[in-house]
Amino acid sequence: MRSSYLEEDVIFLLKDITGLVQPQSTEEREKLIQSGRHYSEMLPIEYVPTEKYMKVYREALRTYAKQVADAVGVLSDKIIARRGRDVVLVSLARAGTPIGILLRRYIRQKYNVDVAHYSISIIRGRGIDDNAMKYLLHRHTPEQLLFVDGWIGKGAILGELEKDIRNYPRVSSEIAVLADPAWVTELSGTHEDILIPSSCLNSTVSGLVSRTFLREDVIGKDDFHGAVYYGELKDADLSYAFIDTIEKYFSGDGSPAGGKSNASHTRQQSAPKEKGIDEVRKIAAFFGIEDINFIKPGIGETTRVLLRRIPWKVLIDRRYGEDPELSHVLRLAEEKHVPVEYYPLTHYKCCGIIKKIADV
Repeated sequence: MRSSYLEEDVIFLLKDITGLVQPQSTEEREKLIQSGRHYSEMLPIEYVPTEKYMKVYREALRTYAKQVADAVGVLSDKIIARRGRDVVLVSLARAGTPIGILLRRYIRQKYNVDVAHYSISIIRGRGIDDNAMKYLLHRHTPEQLLFVDGWIGKGAILGELEKDIRNYPRVSSEIAVLADPAWVTELSGTHEDILIPSSCLNSTVSGLVSRTFLREDVIGKDDFHGAVYYGELKDADLSYAFIDTIEKYFSGDGSPAGGKSNASHTRQQSAPKEKGIDEVRKIAAFFGIEDINFIKPGIGETTRVLLRRIPWKVLIDRRYGEDPELSHVLRLAEEKHVPVEYYPLTHYKCCGIIKKIADV
């Protein structure tokens, strides 16, 4: 699979389907999804964001690069302590890919070891790419594989992993993420709902690779799941600008630069009585939402709703109403005329809710 990343940073185990699938508008896809079509059978049209939004993104990257670098450092140290130096990073395309690259670079800098890094597809409701797993297990031991993602919202992908990985003896369903406000994995850089700036953009911060695709007329039984390479967006590509900005906050020994880590205190955080999914269920009950898949909690997931779906509303905890971390969320909501409502949240700073098809 082509990408704008160097092969030494990541190997995509994906089928290049560039030119084989016609992208569809957000409105068209949303109607099809809610009428029963699986989201993985379609691809969105990807746009270059407005200059106003890009200004917010650049400011977010400047402001929160150290916070992300701190989380990368905490998570990398946990990975090495738990899995050793022969770990193989298997990032989940596409949000996990830039995070896997950052982890690999931190580990190389601090521990002087080059860990292998692949990116594969997992699709909610369709499972993990079996051909990609066979490829990995032909080259590495099951115990070496560690799945990586950017963040956890309510934990749907972890549930998918736990179900699918039963088919691969001795492979762990454990997942490593930078931010886990849902409190479902020990391998996290922080349990706070932090802004990871790569969540603010689509392919232009993910190696110009689309989200993954699975439809039997395009993907054969021996193929990897598919993805498109958006070469036409190369002038807008910020994939390495993001990586390089975060990496500047690694010090010479690989530890976060610039003083004490903002994320380190999260190691002493005590887990709340309820998980993130419990809070999601309460939101569903309060707003009369039957399908919790319509509820996307956390900064990363809220951003995705605004970028790729038809939002009904955005919920923000009043404590974070003026938080600069949510500036891009407010900018997107304004551009798309999505109402923003204050709502008390425990695990998350914000939450996106998808509009029902009857209202689209």
